[in-house]
Amino acid sequence: MKKIVGAIVGLGFAGLVNAAGYGVVDIEKVVEGSTYLKQQNASLEQTIKPQTAKLEQISKDIQSLQQQAQAKGANPEQIQKQYQAKVTEYQTIQQSVQSKAQATIQATNTVFEARVKQAAEQLRQENGLDMVLNKNSALAYDAKNDLTAKMIQKVNAIK
Repeated sequence: MKKIVGAIVGLGFAGLVNAAGYGVVDIEKVVEGSTYLKQQNASLEQTIKPQTAKLEQISKDIQSLQQQAQAKGANPEQIQKQYQAKVTEYQTIQQSVQSKAQATIQATNTVFEARVKQAAEQLRQENGLDMVLNKNSALAYDAKNDLTAKMIQKVNAIK
């Protein structure tokens, strides 16, 4: 039994040794170096900026209403109605911002993932490799096989 397991394991390792080559890429650095992701993030921030400013103003209005409620001579019923209307408006805008952000992030991730796969395939073919691995998934590798800088260039070049 030990011989069979040893033979199977030996064949598996022999298959890896006969591989034409591999490259590794630090995906975290690719994400950090991606001009596409930076542009998409800036665009999202600009898109939701008016709504976030409105949320800040509503938050200040709510605080003001809370202070008015504590003041003597205030009409608690009127303040309660105004308070509830502001809270409802705040929640509605907040949900809208979250939905827009989630949809944008999902679309951005889909496009970015496709770009990474395309760049990895280009690197694999250009370098005659059998595979390109995520650096963080490899237990050990030779630093000469690190293609991270090339991957960042390729991902940024894709339009």
